[in-house]
Parts: sequence; C-alpha cells; structure tokens
Amino acid sequence: MVTSATAVATWNVLHRVHAENWSSHVLDRWPDEAERIAAVSAWVARTSEAVIALQEVSGDQLASLRQALPVSRTVHSFRYPRVPKPRRVPTRLSCRDEHLVLVLDGPPGEVVAAEAFATDPGKGLLAVRAGGLLLVATHVSTGPRRPAQLARLAEVVAAAGPGPAVLLGDFNADRATVATELGPGFTIAPLPPDAAPTRPRDVGAEKSAWIDHVVTHGADADEAAVEDVHGLSDHNPVRARVAPARQ
Repeated sequence: MVTSATAVATWNVLHRVHAENWSSHVLDRWPDEAERIAAVSAWVARTSEAVIALQEVSGDQLASLRQALPVSRTVHSFRYPRVPKPRRVPTRLSCRDEHLVLVLDGPPGEVVAAEAFATDPGKGLLAVRAGGLLLVATHVSTGPRRPAQLARLAEVVAAAGPGPAVLLGDFNADRATVATELGPGFTIAPLPPDAAPTRPRDVGAEKSAWIDHVVTHGADADEAAVEDVHGLSDHNPVRARVAPARQ
C-alpha cells in the first residue's frame, strides 16, 4: 500500500547523438555537451522529488549523475542493447551508450524488470519496487510499435503482483491514447490547461506536444505540472504527487 504521498518526476534529457542526428535546437543553445550534462545533473541534484525517471541518458550523463548526486540517492540504470550511431557529424560523447534511469531518494529498492522492447532495441522499461510502490521508468516508440509496448508495460505491472504502480516516462503519445492502449486500471495524471508542452514543437506540428506522463495503477496522482527548462533538453520535466487511491 501507498501510505503517504510521494513526489515523482520524469524527464527525457536528450541523448547527444540523437540531438546531432536530428539537428535539435538544443545544440545551438548548448554547443558544449559537457556543460549541458553538468546542468542536467545539477537539475536532478537540486530537485526535491523522491523518485525521478530519466530517459535518453548517455553514458557520459550517467557518469555525471553518479558523481553529482549525494550518497543518500540511489541510481538504478538499464543500458539498451542499441548504441546510438552518429549519422551526420562525429559525436562529442565519450560513451555513446543509452540508458533508462531511476533516481530514488531513500531505500534503494529492488529491480524487478529491466528490458528493451522486442520491437525496438532502443526503447524499454526499468521497474524497481521501493517503499510499497512499483516504479517503472519507460521510453515508448512512436507509431505502430507503441500499442504492443504499452501492452508489455501493462503485463509487467500485472506480473509484479498486487500493489500500486507508477509509470514515468516519454510515451510518445497524448494522454488519451496512452490511457486507451494501456487498458483498464491505468490513470494518467492530468496537467493544468495552461501547462507548458512536455515536448515543445513548431506551431502546426501534427504530433502532440504533451507526450511525457505520470501514470498510476492502484494509486492516484495529482498536482501534476511541467517545468520549462528553456531548451536544456528537447523535453520539459513533468512533476506530480502520487498518493493512496481514494476509496
């Protein structure tokens, strides 16, 4: 059971190789990747959430996080079998590996699942049980591969047994689509009508600008909000409070 409220956050921090391959505007704001990595780690270090899920974490970023965070925080990580490959310019990263990460403040918890999705070796899930919660960091593919991946997330939650679960990640789809494809029992924390985009896009873009979510199963989430990090990544962090399910 969740006996008290838990503050959580999720953020796709943008792997440098993906930024280089897709000519992200982040490169213009942060030409020095070492400085951007340090700024991302500083954001994680100063945030007060007890649980932080991160996507697109490079090997360089992971090393920086481990160095920047106090010993009271546990860093769980899962390395994808796919290593991002530079396609336009030589990368400035020392380690191109890509990871999912869960940062926990408090008991370290136990990893219960860590896998790439069968349909995409560069997307997947990392599930940790801690403090009465099943915590799942995830990054889901866009397009036709998404439904099967969301079904797999639902399977992992079911296999973990009774108890509340929180899914945190970049789902590459709007709130209604994610809720429908995950199935009954899952609830996506609503954002305020004036919330900043979680994935800012050009005006007129066809894809949703709100694709990063806090999802609960057997618990409730409220006070969801988006923090504008002004181009530190191509995504903005989402925060929420997870509490016991209302009877």
